[in-house]
Amino acid sequence: MLYHLLYPLHEYFSALNVFRYITFRAAYATVTALLISFVIGPWFIRFLQRRNVCEQISDDGPETHAAKRGTPTMGGLLILAAIVVPALLWCNLTNPYVQIALITTLWMGLIGFIDDYLGVIKKRPKGLVGRYKLIGQVTYGLALGAFLYFRPLLADAGTLSSIPFMKGLFINFGPLYIILVMLVLTATSNAVNLTDGVDGLAIGLGAFCFLAFAGLAYLSGHRVFSEYLNILYLDGSGELSIYCMAVVGASLGFLWYNSHPAQIFMGDTGSLALGGALGAVAVLLKRELLLLVIGGIFVAEALSVIIQVASFRFRRKRIFKMSPLHHHFELSGWSESKIVVRFWIIATLLTLLSLSTLKLQ
Repeated sequence: MLYHLLYPLHEYFSALNVFRYITFRAAYATVTALLISFVIGPWFIRFLQRRNVCEQISDDGPETHAAKRGTPTMGGLLILAAIVVPALLWCNLTNPYVQIALITTLWMGLIGFIDDYLGVIKKRPKGLVGRYKLIGQVTYGLALGAFLYFRPLLADAGTLSSIPFMKGLFINFGPLYIILVMLVLTATSNAVNLTDGVDGLAIGLGAFCFLAFAGLAYLSGHRVFSEYLNILYLDGSGELSIYCMAVVGASLGFLWYNSHPAQIFMGDTGSLALGGALGAVAVLLKRELLLLVIGGIFVAEALSVIIQVASFRFRRKRIFKMSPLHHHFELSGWSESKIVVRFWIIATLLTLLSLSTLKLQ
């Protein structure tokens, strides 16, 4: 909004020319997201407490989590506000990359909100039935995949996916690209949801992932840099770096209240929105395979659940003390803070590794 209102005036006020620069708007999108979190956060937490919108801790989790009962939840609404408002203020809203990222975030956030509403407000033990949640994710994934297949944002490269660590090599999925998009969105949103079980873990990991994708978006949308690094040039994708930095700011702002001991939980509203946004950005930047590296912790958390379920079903034995993976380490004696910090350290290494692939192109 500010971009559309102020940048056209640069002909009369030269100082407003700064609005043309993606780096300037990305920085202020981050700051705006942080300020929204800091200003609204305390009031929103008190609001949830007054309305008794509090987490119902499952008996299936570690016993130490019983103390978290009564902590306000549905904090994903705060995250969504801190993402959407800066994006609307600082992004070029005519840019299709930004439009798709915003729609995906809001759609997945809506599914999570319905789940949280039914579980927390209506007191339904399982919230939104799992198959209905999955239907919402799969339907949107197929719709987005079909849209990108029939109306590609990049001519002659709509169904391509970059291969990490390989110079100038791509996989052309053809019609199967629609299925790929659906799988990426569904898997990523659920993986982030599974990871959200320890104070500050999922939101902190999300900040690392979106920071990496902000850099990739900026370089992919810059003709000179993309040619120098020999990566696919995606005209207009640079605007996604502003959106990604808004998510980074929103994540850090929410982490202020979600760090151990958490004052608020994001709930499915936040985890599904963040996961969906992460998957959408990876798809739009043609980095679906690199997402496995950047979001390596999310992948490990999801795989731990799949392995545990499969092992118990076919062998009647458990591989982990409890899944997802962070619960295994909790039962192994690690404190929540130690789990979070060590997972963040791994996320830092994965971020650096993913960005190093640019020099191998």
